[in-house]
Amino acid sequence: MNHEAGRRSKIVLVGFMGTGKSTVSRLLAEQLGYARFDTDEEIERSQGKRVAELFAEIGEAGFRDLESGMIQELLSRKEPAIIATGGGAVLRESNREAMLGGSLVVALKASAEQIIARVQSDSSRPLLQGDVAANVNRIMEQRKHAYDFAHLVLDTTSLNVHAVCATILQTRETK
Repeated sequence: MNHEAGRRSKIVLVGFMGTGKSTVSRLLAEQLGYARFDTDEEIERSQGKRVAELFAEIGEAGFRDLESGMIQELLSRKEPAIIATGGGAVLRESNREAMLGGSLVVALKASAEQIIARVQSDSSRPLLQGDVAANVNRIMEQRKHAYDFAHLVLDTTSLNVHAVCATILQTRETK
């Protein structure tokens, strides 16, 4: 394996909830023949509990500790992989640095209206309990620059999953 291919053997998807990270990660993994990991799914599997339960039991800070550990573990694996992260994974500097250290980091964005439409009926999102629209707008404002560190920032509002994947693969060839 040449240096460039090894350096980009992982693609990490970051972005606010509802921007398409899980959907895009599935198609990218299929197209590239890579393993696919979703940090939230991996945490649930390792802890035997849903993310919402973990938030309730150990709080957001405790969950972020689990998330950081999982990100480190997934990035350290040798196999090529697509890694979809939770929306708040970028809040820790150590996570951002780890992601940038050898992976292509892609931030997916979408309009608040599109995100609300995508997540409003999903009761498994602990940060959205109550007024979904107000919570989405508040958290988006808090995190408006949190994803700017990525190699590629891609607005998925009006793109289908195939267009998003094509853009990521094209960028991967040139970065």
